[in-house]
Amino acid sequence: MKFGPVPLAQAAGAILAHSVATPDGRLRKGRVLKPEDLAKIAAAGLEDVIVAALEPGDVPENDAAQALATALVGRGVHLTDAFTGRVNVLADGPGVAILDAAAIHAANAVHPMITIATVPGFQQMAGQGMLATVKIISYAVPRDALETACNAAKGALQLARPVRTTATLIVTEIPGGPGAKGQAAIADRIAALGGALEDVASVPHRIEPLSRAIAEAQSDVVLILTGSATSDPDDVAPSALRAAGGTVSRFGMPVDPGNLLFIGARNGTPVIGLPGCARSPALNGADWVLARVMCGLEVGDAEIAGMGVGGLLKEIPTRPQPRRGA
Repeated sequence: MKFGPVPLAQAAGAILAHSVATPDGRLRKGRVLKPEDLAKIAAAGLEDVIVAALEPGDVPENDAAQALATALVGRGVHLTDAFTGRVNVLADGPGVAILDAAAIHAANAVHPMITIATVPGFQQMAGQGMLATVKIISYAVPRDALETACNAAKGALQLARPVRTTATLIVTEIPGGPGAKGQAAIADRIAALGGALEDVASVPHRIEPLSRAIAEAQSDVVLILTGSATSDPDDVAPSALRAAGGTVSRFGMPVDPGNLLFIGARNGTPVIGLPGCARSPALNGADWVLARVMCGLEVGDAEIAGMGVGGLLKEIPTRPQPRRGA
């Protein structure tokens, strides 16, 4: 593509690079210039105009953006129509963004005029939320560069949709404890993932009654919210899960707020021990785990250990000094 000023006599069929004011109104950039447009520009007193002129092998911006976006996406998403070299990738419904970061990096390295910008990996999405935007910066790009970028990015972005749709919340009670506080926030989290909190049980904060409640739960996911913070793998809630015939795969996570989360399973049903911060609607580590679990993604020891980079979500006003030191 050639870019720069040309005499009006040579500008027909080129793309107007910058808007031009004429006696008959403003001609907007991106317009393919026709003889009547050039006459209007001449009437404005100009003898040349800045244009982008496509050469053999160039692909216009909208066609290029559409091609790259189509190559990029997999299941669970849809595309907007191309406009000014841009195509947006939108979620079909709630879910979690799944990215091949290396593939997207490779596509972005092909040509500086070919770009893909995305949300972070495993970002929870609502329906119609934007996962990515594909933007061709110039008015056209070389076809060989576009094809290389399309091959690099092929299938690198998709949305994991929820496969688990029901949850049971078990709340343990202690004298003077928070009780049912936070139940609405947890129900809202499930609803945001297209599911429903179908049962809520309240039991004393002891191993035996909690173990029975875990064993009796029939939902796709079991959530435990303890009246007293779970502070050890052998504390009440993890012990109750093991007593019910389940296993604990991870206690603790490198995400703050959310350190005191544990996760395990019983008879194939995921069981999540929620940290106390899950009572608040504010983002915390439990949101990251719950979204992946509801969408059927693996969330074990390695996955949680990998959440530390970017896992400092918010300073907690009630305890700034211990975290900052003397």
